Parts: sequence; structure tokens; C-alpha cells
Amino acid sequence: MIRREGTPQREGSPWTGLWAVVVKEMADHLSSPRMRVLEGLILLTAIGTVYLAIQNIRQTIGEDPFLFLRLFTTATEPLNYSFVAFMGFLIPLTAIALGFDAINGEYNRRTLSRVLAQPIYRDALLLGKFLGALFTLTITLAGLWLLVTGLGIYRLGVIPSGEEVARSLLFLLATVAYAAIWLALAMMFSVRFRQPATSAMAAMAVWLFFAVFWDIIVRIVAGIVRPVQYGFGEEQLAQAQLQLALSRLSPNTLYAEMILAFLNPQVRALGPVLLTQLEGAILGTPLPLSQSLLLVWPQLTGLTAAVLILFAATYVNFQRQEVRA
Repeated sequence: MIRREGTPQREGSPWTGLWAVVVKEMADHLSSPRMRVLEGLILLTAIGTVYLAIQNIRQTIGEDPFLFLRLFTTATEPLNYSFVAFMGFLIPLTAIALGFDAINGEYNRRTLSRVLAQPIYRDALLLGKFLGALFTLTITLAGLWLLVTGLGIYRLGVIPSGEEVARSLLFLLATVAYAAIWLALAMMFSVRFRQPATSAMAAMAVWLFFAVFWDIIVRIVAGIVRPVQYGFGEEQLAQAQLQLALSRLSPNTLYAEMILAFLNPQVRALGPVLLTQLEGAILGTPLPLSQSLLLVWPQLTGLTAAVLILFAATYVNFQRQEVRA
């Protein structure tokens, strides 16, 4: 095999040192003051919302086959937010906090060239940083899930059924996938911008755009593209379908639909439903877990695809950058 003179050739696997980077990143994240503050905030929020939900469930709800799942979705005074609502707000912030300085922090500390001088390729470094932060988030969320489960069993005195445990585990999986999107986005900006403050502000701006402004933009665009001129049902249905399709471009909408289907077995459809589609349906009967999973499979696939696209863009950008000593 002829090799051009001056062309560098890789020796060995490009993933050499991957798990060393993963373990190092996990140790740094789990012991950092930043992560401890975020963990404390999430813990206090979770305990507060779940405790209030338990008080409300014990006072107002009688026999319910899915009593355990109400721990995650019940909102009471004075917070007026459920556990999943707070998670939808805090998870992106935590993921952005773990990823906004993953690469440019190494640039600013002038340690990136030293790391790459070791038998560690850029492939292993980038993927190791991503997996290290993602595993840290997974450990935190899994511990939080165990805390909520134990608190619910202790205070309610009810053992969750196998289907309730499976649904709550799928909710945990959906939350990890949702966190992975914001982590990949933060790392993409960390590669794109050399200043950590700039990458953090860019990631926060994208999160605020989807959390606050996207629904407003969707309603405006749907009203312009599919206006309701004569009040016909076909016009209203076309506008609603377009609005739903555009809103699903937001990871917030995909995550909300997933937790709605997983934690509320009564949900049989996501989006507008015609009366003809309800013929023969037994209303009030909860869907089996397999049907709920089939209902939100496109949303889970969309979240996973978004993570892969963001990470691929980050990988290409990082490979093209020059690393100087």
C-alpha cells in the first residue's frame, strides 16, 4: 500500500482512551461545585413537588389503578407545577451547564494540545466528554427516580405495579434523551465558540427560543399559511394539523408528548381526533404499555435523531479545527 509522504496515518483504534476520558469527565462533573449546586436545586424541587403531590393524592383520590404515576403529574398549591413540569425546566439548564465549556474550556486552559499529544484521538476525546456528561446526568436522574419511588411507597403505602414501574422507567429514558439534546447542543456551541460565556449564552438563547417563543411563532405561521376564512371544519383541521407539525420541531413538544403518553395511560391519541376515528373505541379504558410506546415511538425516534445530528455536526466542526500548543 502506497502512502503519500507527509500524510499522517492513524495507528491503532481511534477510540483508544475513550473510557479513560469518560471516567475522568464523570469524576470531574460529580465532584464539581457546579454540579453539586444543580443537584441540590433539583433535589429540593423534586422533594417539594412530590411531597405536595402525595398530600393531594392522599386527600382527594380514591381507588386508582395508576396511583403511583400521579406522583409525577399532580400539581398542587402553592407551586402549581408538577414534578415533570419542573424537570422540563431544570433538565435543559443542567445539561447546558455540563456541556457549554467542554471543549473551549480545554482551549482556554491550554490543555487540549497536551491531551491530544497522548494516545487519544479527537474522536475518543469528543465522544468521551459527551458520554461522561450524559452518564453523569443519567446517574443523577436515576437517583432522583429512586428517591421519588421510595418516597411515594413510604408515604402512600402502595406498592407500584409492574406496568407503573415500566412506565416510569420509560419516562426516565425519555428524560435522558431530552437531556442529551441540550447537552449535544451545548457541546456544539462549545466547539464553535472559543469563549465559554458565548457558548453558554448561545445555548441558553436556543432553549429560551423553544421554551417561550416557538409556540407563538407556530400559531402565527399556521394562521398565515392555513387561515380559517369561512369557519369550515376542514380549514380548522388543516390549521390544527399544520400547527401540530410545526410544534413538533421543538424538542420540548416531543418530550411533553412522550411523558403524557407514558404517565397517563388514558391518553389514546396525540393531536386532533375526528369523531369518525372514535367509532368502536372504548373510552375510559387505559392503553396497554405497548400501545402507549407505539403511540410515541416517532417522538422518541425524533429525539434520538436530533441528538445524533447535533453530535455529528459537532464532530465535523471539531475535526476541522486546528489545535495549537
